[in-house]
Amino acid sequence: MKLAVPDLISNSYFPAVAAIELGFFRDEGFDVELELLFPVDKTYAALRDGTIELVAGSAHSALAVFPDWRGVKLLCAQAQGMYWFLVMQKDLSARRGEIDAVKGRRIGAAPWVEMGLRRLLIESGIDLQRDKVSIAPVPGTGSPTANFGLMAAKALQERKIDGFWANGMGAEVAIRGGWGTLVLDVRRGDGPPSCFNYTMASVATSDRVLERAPGLAAATVRALDRTHAALKLDLSLATKIGRKLFPPAEAELIADIVRRDLPYYTTGISRAFVSGMQRFARDAGILTAEAQYETIVAPEGRAPTKA
Repeated sequence: MKLAVPDLISNSYFPAVAAIELGFFRDEGFDVELELLFPVDKTYAALRDGTIELVAGSAHSALAVFPDWRGVKLLCAQAQGMYWFLVMQKDLSARRGEIDAVKGRRIGAAPWVEMGLRRLLIESGIDLQRDKVSIAPVPGTGSPTANFGLMAAKALQERKIDGFWANGMGAEVAIRGGWGTLVLDVRRGDGPPSCFNYTMASVATSDRVLERAPGLAAATVRALDRTHAALKLDLSLATKIGRKLFPPAEAELIADIVRRDLPYYTTGISRAFVSGMQRFARDAGILTAEAQYETIVAPEGRAPTKA
């Protein structure tokens, strides 16, 4: 089987990558290979077309090729909450939480990822047209093997953009490099409260794959649960995986970034999340008819209902 991620040199989909590298899928009886396929809508298109079996990407982006959730299932979360960061040029002197910093600026964001930023800004009172906010792909990220966060950080350094909306690795590189300032970190409380549940890093597959491999959903949840536990116990595993798959500089950063993500490492997908995601998807114009929670989330990945 193949599992595809839309961004590899990143913390966003690291739990799924680590589950492969640590052998936890293999322990569950599934030989899973890793593939990089950018952007995320192409990743889901490959799932629909049968060239891959698993997608580790943003949950809402399944709607790119599975209208109204028909034919796709979310198996589990890799981590809770919308996981992208808004980073601006340091010399703009934007402060943490200062959403108005985007006015009149060029913001780089990947396809489908940008929807989260657009909706967040609208809910914060920003009128994209009136306030002259340009949100567009980062120059040079058209390749299916692009690592978006790193390319966004480089584009910011080269002043091709004024800011970017991307993963934690891109944010870390720009901030540590001295040319970027963190403005929004949704997971840790920035932006309207509703934006936390716009999307999450999930693992998804098609109904067709589940028919062929009915044990895959439970195996995926167990593999991700084991990965979360292993990383919480020994962060050096993140560095070992990073040194195998990442460039040297980013390999040495990944453990610190994963450390900050550990509190969000649970696999259950809650009804509250699905409700929030569907509201976002409807507002973004990518959902016409909401589906039942049970239609969207595989039984094995459903979070227990609180008493």
